[in-house]
Amino acid sequence: MSNISSKIVSDFSSIPVIKYPNSSDEHAKFIGSLQNALISTGFFYLSDAPVSSEIISALGSYIPKLFKLPQEEKDKFAMVNSPHFLGYTKLGSEWTKQKVDWREQIDIATPMASRWNGTEEERWMNVWGPSQYPDEAVLPGFRNAIDTYQAEVSKLGDQLVKYIAEALGLGPNGLDKFYEVKEKMQHRGKIVSYPVPDSDEGERGQGVGPHYDAGFLTILLQASPHPGLQVQNLSGEWIDATPIPGTFVINFGRALEFATQGIVRATSHRVLSPPATDEWRKVGPRYSVPFFHNIDMCVRMGDREKWGLEFSEEILRLRDSRGKLANTDSVNYSEFLTEPSGKVQLVGRVKSHPDVAERHYPEVFKQFFPNGLPK
Repeated sequence: MSNISSKIVSDFSSIPVIKYPNSSDEHAKFIGSLQNALISTGFFYLSDAPVSSEIISALGSYIPKLFKLPQEEKDKFAMVNSPHFLGYTKLGSEWTKQKVDWREQIDIATPMASRWNGTEEERWMNVWGPSQYPDEAVLPGFRNAIDTYQAEVSKLGDQLVKYIAEALGLGPNGLDKFYEVKEKMQHRGKIVSYPVPDSDEGERGQGVGPHYDAGFLTILLQASPHPGLQVQNLSGEWIDATPIPGTFVINFGRALEFATQGIVRATSHRVLSPPATDEWRKVGPRYSVPFFHNIDMCVRMGDREKWGLEFSEEILRLRDSRGKLANTDSVNYSEFLTEPSGKVQLVGRVKSHPDVAERHYPEVFKQFFPNGLPK
């Protein structure tokens, strides 16, 4: 336990920057800093990550072209066509907490064939499946760029999970049981465009409303210099997560919080629309590329006998020294306590994309939208 720190920051007013360990000498410092981020902030900037700048730049060069495609081309790979909630979503077509998110986006996942066996009780397993892409003739090279990027970031996520387990005193393989073999795992990502509003109507708009992420961790590339991402501290204050070149933003999801008895902090966050100024209109939309590193679809957090973890008194003491996590009105994925992970993902997708749910999951759609699609 020599790498375990002895003090946890109980609250935060800024988000730490942690350097990825590229040598054995840097390892102990990284694990200690990671532990504090796990328990205290739930967010950190990761610098020097092992994802090449060439891969990042290659993807970045496609993002403006992607959103500038003619609408009829984007509609060809619209999410509403996919039972896996993958594809293009028009501006203003996603919801968080019954409010419209003002963003345009493309959801693309790592390669995966659907594992659904055709039974209604396991229909949630159809959430994972193949992605949709723009026609190669319309945007040549894009598919290779995003698939290469996601493959590299997926490897980064695999290694971070091992570091997380180590920082929690579980040993590097302490979280392995939450993952299937690679061939049965799918991780999901988005490419998002937040337009600058045409006029300043006072309060900044909702790019995406307050929420937690669902899985174990998220790896976010802020692909433009715009402000907007904000993280909520224990006092309820919103802290800016301004883009820092050469870094990823890492945050932890509700599944990891539930799995660790609240030791790891899943942190509420949101994105405000870019400031409605001529300066930002010249720059163009805010671009971001989140990547959600998932766990096995069949994990049931409420089954403590199978999925429970045992922690040292020292780790539990550090959790307690932080204090209890505050309740918020963010989307919180409380279903993890009673449902398999894949069904939790389905419920989250249904709430965010009711038009897709109405077409592909009508019975689940009716549970959450008994009066039909929201206006």
